[in-house]
Amino acid sequence: MKITKQLLQSFQKSYHQNPSNKLVEGAISNVGIQQASLNNEVNRRHPFTFSHTTTKGEITNQKASGRCWMFAALNTARVDTMNKLNVETFEFSQTYTLFWDKLEKSNYFLESILETLDEPTDSRLIMHLLTAPVQDGGQWDMFAGILEKYGVVPKSVMPETFHSSNTMGLNRVLTSKLRENAHTLRTSDASLEELRDMKNGMLAHIYSILTKALGPVPTTFTYEYTDKNKEFHRISDITPQDFFKKYIGWNLKDKVSLINAPQASKPYNKLYTVKYLGTVKELYPVRYLNVEIDVLKQAAIKSIKNNEPVWFGCDVGKQSTRDTGIMDLHAYNYSDTLNDDIKLSKGERLDYGESLLTHAMVFTGVNLDENEKPLTWQVENSWGEKPGKKGIFSMSDDWFDEYNYQIMVDKKYLPQEALDLLDGEVVELEPWDPMGALALVK
Repeated sequence: MKITKQLLQSFQKSYHQNPSNKLVEGAISNVGIQQASLNNEVNRRHPFTFSHTTTKGEITNQKASGRCWMFAALNTARVDTMNKLNVETFEFSQTYTLFWDKLEKSNYFLESILETLDEPTDSRLIMHLLTAPVQDGGQWDMFAGILEKYGVVPKSVMPETFHSSNTMGLNRVLTSKLRENAHTLRTSDASLEELRDMKNGMLAHIYSILTKALGPVPTTFTYEYTDKNKEFHRISDITPQDFFKKYIGWNLKDKVSLINAPQASKPYNKLYTVKYLGTVKELYPVRYLNVEIDVLKQAAIKSIKNNEPVWFGCDVGKQSTRDTGIMDLHAYNYSDTLNDDIKLSKGERLDYGESLLTHAMVFTGVNLDENEKPLTWQVENSWGEKPGKKGIFSMSDDWFDEYNYQIMVDKKYLPQEALDLLDGEVVELEPWDPMGALALVK
């Protein structure tokens, strides 16, 4: 049935019968839907005070890049480094990890192309692989591989460049080259062994581009710093891998990802992975345990109480205010301005593409009531000091329920019944599953 003149007239009549529509129309036309719908009462629910907080460093800034998952992971790890070095704050080089992430993603993509040579070029899988072979985003397990293989360096050892802070142009160049490489590999008559030799030549060119854009990566370095007691220290001729082992000291096998995806397609208490999703090909396939939301909360609370920040991934664009740094289900009164609210459940939003993991940050605190129930969560973001309260956000507990999807914690904070599941069978999800979404919001 088409839209008729009579139907349009009925729409118009219905609209003008409600006098408040004209008032709202004027507000929205001047300031936009979000600003006109902003619920200032929410500010009272978020005094930015928390009963339990962890140590944290100065606020970082990912700038015009989608490196939030790297910033969140390194900001989580730096607390251990700050304690070991006895310093007030510390920052790792995100340029260093970006370099290796781009190179490893390029290899992962080209290996995926070689694994799918029999697939038609217009198949959904090949189209998916070609969509964004080397974008900025990622998940915790992808970063764990970078840490394991390449370690870390202080920011002063490999500082920011134009393209580490502004990745769009670099990504365009790399993406075009990798798509050309994919075409070459898929249309060649060479043997698989010969194709892999060709791939190595392709990676050499990618390495050259990355070095020009991000700078040369150090194999060893010397780091000098002054501690809290004003004492000077020099760490000489150390490798990035040894710096990670000595000054972070994590056993990465003890760090686990929990997700909350209440979908019929993903029963709770099972392990999941996503096909063709990864960074370091030979290490750490993406793997997470799908559990009830309270399991995520209790693990996060235990970690925070033990002064260990918690990496997490969420849908930051839903019911959140960037300027004031508030994440609350009542941040906007769309029911008053638009006469409607989205009534999908969390699982339905995942099923219908209405929500997915878009951004990674760090829990550095929680406000518990007298019964040890969380009221609000302190969030360290990586958008500089301007948003929120000098870069700190406040999340309501009901927002956590609806829009938080993943956390990374040490397995010692899990209940025994969850620990017992970690060695179970891993269910493979399709590459386009919403749990394969990557945190990359700028």
